[in-house]
Amino acid sequence: MTKLSVNINKIATLRNARGGNNPSVTQVAQDAERFGAQGITVHPRPDERHIRYDDVMELKDVVTTEFNIEGYPDERYLKVIEKVRPAQATLVPDPPHVLTSNAGWNTVEKAEFLKETIAQIKEWGVRTSIFVDPDIEMVEGAASAGTDRIELYTEPYAQHYPLNQEKAVASYVQAADKARVLKLGINAGHDLDLKNLRYLKEQIPYLDEVSIGHALICDALYYGLENTIQLYRKQLT
Repeated sequence: MTKLSVNINKIATLRNARGGNNPSVTQVAQDAERFGAQGITVHPRPDERHIRYDDVMELKDVVTTEFNIEGYPDERYLKVIEKVRPAQATLVPDPPHVLTSNAGWNTVEKAEFLKETIAQIKEWGVRTSIFVDPDIEMVEGAASAGTDRIELYTEPYAQHYPLNQEKAVASYVQAADKARVLKLGINAGHDLDLKNLRYLKEQIPYLDEVSIGHALICDALYYGLENTIQLYRKQLT
């Protein structure tokens, strides 16, 4: 089974636009789980432009599925992981100023940094996943760094999917096959939606988890959150 982890950053963005606590991040997380989400993902950034530190602390007490915290593994992020001990820490290489994650790790150049960071997180009993492009060398580097899983960065797949589905997914299948040989778990995320998700799942049937936020929240404006989560779950069956 491929699990659906709902990224609730956009809920926090909406709340922050007006101040106050409407919509409530913690309430949406609980409702998303009740509606079928099998995990909750957040990406707290240093400027707290969406998810805030206080949100993470509150969520750790209410999330009953799998709590996944994404972020660049600086001192601030590692302190959060040590304190919260989520089910999964997903390491992304993007610096604080970027709008959203836009590339995977160079697991060869950053080998020692990743090894040390992953070893520390594992000491806290937290599963690790690192963001990688669909490149066999990067997957091999991820395995050497000691991570439990990789998360395939799927924006290029989503961009090319309308033009040529087979070509769009080819490198992802190759990278996933290599990861499986190396006994790595496989997650995927970024720009996955109701149009392209099923095909990715069909081509990589052993995906462990997909993390979806922006598209899912946009769809919820039309279909409602409960129905939308069920629609995404159906794409993964």
